[in-house]
Amino acid sequence: MVFDMRAISGWLVVNRFLNTKKFTDITDLLTRAAEKHGVRLDVYTNDELIPCMGGGARELDILPDEKPDFVLFYDKDIRLAEQLEKRGLRLFNSARAIEMCDDKSLMHVALDGLVPMPRTCCAPFTYENIGYNNKRFVESMFDALGSPLVIKEVFGSFGQQVYLAQNPSEAAELLDRIGGKRVIFQEFISASAGRDLRLNVVGGRVIAAMERFNEHGDFRANISNGGSMRKHVPTADEEELALKTAKLMGLDFCGVDLLMGENGPILCEVNSNAHFKSIYECTGVNAADEIMAHIVRTLM
Repeated sequence: MVFDMRAISGWLVVNRFLNTKKFTDITDLLTRAAEKHGVRLDVYTNDELIPCMGGGARELDILPDEKPDFVLFYDKDIRLAEQLEKRGLRLFNSARAIEMCDDKSLMHVALDGLVPMPRTCCAPFTYENIGYNNKRFVESMFDALGSPLVIKEVFGSFGQQVYLAQNPSEAAELLDRIGGKRVIFQEFISASAGRDLRLNVVGGRVIAAMERFNEHGDFRANISNGGSMRKHVPTADEEELALKTAKLMGLDFCGVDLLMGENGPILCEVNSNAHFKSIYECTGVNAADEIMAHIVRTLM
């Protein structure tokens, strides 16, 4: 289908309940980019778009009557994304891609054997109201992955649900605090302690990269945890890994986080809804412009 560029319209879907400046800045950058590219972009929060299911229920959909040419889905409301796709809307990114990135266990299962990443084990499933009332398996995690090891809640952002355990006793205490939430265990990449790389990918190319580093003893490099940043020129291996990861995950755009392994870059994680304000400030590259340009090219 070919669109008159002036007629392209889209919805930007964001979360009603994440309304801090960190998130509203992203919305502002994307709406300004749409205006620059001649795209009519209407902003909706996820509580304003409520599809209905069941026999004849679609007539009760809480959705605008006029359907857009695309949906820029900058949220993690997977069920809403899936229902919009079932109604024939083209999402950037797709519901499945967002879901696999949002759940770190799904992401590592999907990429297992396809890209270099830390040795990773999914914790045995338990129920949130029960938790881990038997932690015998923790010893085997250290046997397999070494010490210290990293424990990550599968749902989390900005490094705030990532922990380092020096021994099985510390790991058991962390699991008690976390409760029954799903977690993964990973080997600790000592060569990259307190340092990582963020590569922003849009439309099959790396548009910007920065190194994040923490000089205050934190093993996490996230800016929100006190880390610093500097512009980075990625190597050919780093670019190749970022692009391959984005392609395997079916992402139109993303932020790919890499660790510096002793033998080359290692995938840390991939973010479908990456916050790009920091990399914009660091490199001068506005991912919002690149995302909107990619959408226009895809629809033309």
